Amino acid sequence: MTATTVHTTLGSPLGDLLLVGERSATAPGGTALASLSVPDQKGGATVDGAWSHDPAAFAEIAAQLTAYFEGRRTRFDLAYVPGGTPFQQRVWQALEAVPYGETYTYGDIATRIGAPRAAVRAVGTAIGRNPLLIVRPCHRVIGADGTLTGYAGGLHRKEQLLRLEGAACVAGTRTG
Repeated sequence: MTATTVHTTLGSPLGDLLLVGERSATAPGGTALASLSVPDQKGGATVDGAWSHDPAAFAEIAAQLTAYFEGRRTRFDLAYVPGGTPFQQRVWQALEAVPYGETYTYGDIATRIGAPRAAVRAVGTAIGRNPLLIVRPCHRVIGADGTLTGYAGGLHRKEQLLRLEGAACVAGTRTG
């Protein structure tokens, strides 16, 4: 059986989010999330003409995102389309364990997955390939010196998300 890819947009404080998913009988609400992109995201998804526009398929996902932006939700309970390499999957699982309103460094993530400190750049690359911005909270990962670094959705959005969550570290930024 071939999966049906569906998409919609959802207005948010970050701009219109592009939600892409696959219909799945086992996913809550019937859709497993494959991608969540913000406008002008580096490497973000773009709508494919073969996809079906189906806002109703994302009702549960949209409700959880809306609650998050309103400060009523701190975690997401969604089905995801599996993807990425085994290394990326380990990094992404570590991202999901970073608590709401807290920040970890790239080195912290490397340590959590059992990778050597020398793997920090590989961890950063895996984080940068996270297809599920916001719900898989890569915005909670900061530089070793406490500054905001590298976010595919733009550092201004990373800062906006951390402020929304009340994170203590949102003062400094750099692009490195």
